[in-house]
Amino acid sequence: MEPLLSLRTFLAEVEALGELREVRGAHWNLELGAIAELSYRSPQPKALLFSEIEGYPSGRVLTGSTGSARRLGLTLRLGDKHTDESLVEALRGKPSAWAAAARDFPVLPVTDAPLLANQVAGEINLLEFPVPRWHEHDGGRFIGTGCLVVTSDPETGVHNGGCYRMEVQDEGRSVTIAAVPGKHGAQHIDAWFARHGRAPVTISFGHDPLLLALGGTEVPLGVSELEYAGAVAGERVPVVIAPDTGLPIPAGSELAIEGWLRPGRLLEEGPFGEWTGYYSGSRRPDLAMEITRLYHRDDPILLGAPPGRPPHDYSYMRTVMKSAMIHDELVATGVPGIRKAWAHEAGGGRLFVGVAIEQRYAGHARQVGHLAAQLPAAAYMNRYVVVVDDDIDPADLDQLIWAVSTRTDPAEDIEIQRRTRGSRLDPMLPEGATPYNSRAVIDACRPWERLRSFPRVAESDPAYLAEVRARWGEVLG
Repeated sequence: MEPLLSLRTFLAEVEALGELREVRGAHWNLELGAIAELSYRSPQPKALLFSEIEGYPSGRVLTGSTGSARRLGLTLRLGDKHTDESLVEALRGKPSAWAAAARDFPVLPVTDAPLLANQVAGEINLLEFPVPRWHEHDGGRFIGTGCLVVTSDPETGVHNGGCYRMEVQDEGRSVTIAAVPGKHGAQHIDAWFARHGRAPVTISFGHDPLLLALGGTEVPLGVSELEYAGAVAGERVPVVIAPDTGLPIPAGSELAIEGWLRPGRLLEEGPFGEWTGYYSGSRRPDLAMEITRLYHRDDPILLGAPPGRPPHDYSYMRTVMKSAMIHDELVATGVPGIRKAWAHEAGGGRLFVGVAIEQRYAGHARQVGHLAAQLPAAAYMNRYVVVVDDDIDPADLDQLIWAVSTRTDPAEDIEIQRRTRGSRLDPMLPEGATPYNSRAVIDACRPWERLRSFPRVAESDPAYLAEVRARWGEVLG
């Protein structure tokens, strides 16, 4: 029986939905990444399982795990019959409920798991597995794209699971971990360095993509992603306790390592094609892991989630999750009239957010725009927030741009927030600069004082259009 959060269980379910394709014989150097990229850009992208990878008699790579409403609904345990919009609606309210319930699902230590079939201590070579070189100008082979990096708070012992880029180093003997400064994992590492001079880490490279979804999302500080995953799944997550570090590894993992980070152990890493759609700067030093043990199943599957110019591997997932979270957080502020929020995939699910409201009072649109730009779910590297009336669907870029084009006076309706939370991944950030950014709040609502007199939209009544479609549907296709 497969453990909870087994990638193989997920794959069997995705295959039953008809949303999995097997790709045999691709090369790990660029070809695998290019095939995945072409798939992401197709109208209905499938999950791709790469096998018989050139030069590797065993070992597989999965891409596109969460790239459709049905697969992401399955991942989040919300059902596999959703459309984009129904999935966001089904997700609303869930993140806060899962976070509140997480402590009721402590991890479940186990001593037996398929992961333990093969164990290596000492001479470790990660290049025995088909780690892709995803993009043409990547600085190396990145094994950490869909990974889960587990750290802990040295005072409380609470675990964190983060998804960070990881380049294979030192001919397979090490990896660099590009933990984003300020994120919970980086805070844990810094705290361990300050207290003990080294930081313990475990990393899973293949697992149910639920852990990818949670590792790349703002789970509240002090809440373990593994316990949060238990709340989502409705049962405790079984884990193997790594003997050297004492940290958990999901029992459903395909391939995992444990070891230590030390302040002075740095290796050059990057560049890498990132979720913004650009390579992130030049080659630079990052923390390199001292790997003490490696564990893997027979014929293990790496969970690949390479970013790049959207749409990329997890841009759809981030769009859905951020849209629901931003909507929930806006409603939680107590501001009335919130109708819909959408974090657009073209902006990586972070950079470009639309919000529709029913205007209730003068200044309402600006209030919502400024709040949305700084919500916990949206603050990291947000660039634009556009607020529109509720006759506009903020998920429809054509409608959103039409509202900006016809309901704004640029001199009056665009406001700028400065020195806000940016990222070193920002392609607009000069090398070495402090990672601030600015963001624009665009009020694309009809002016409050002209709501009654603003020109009427030239379109048919929606109810009448529905009647016509029902009558002439054969002609309209």
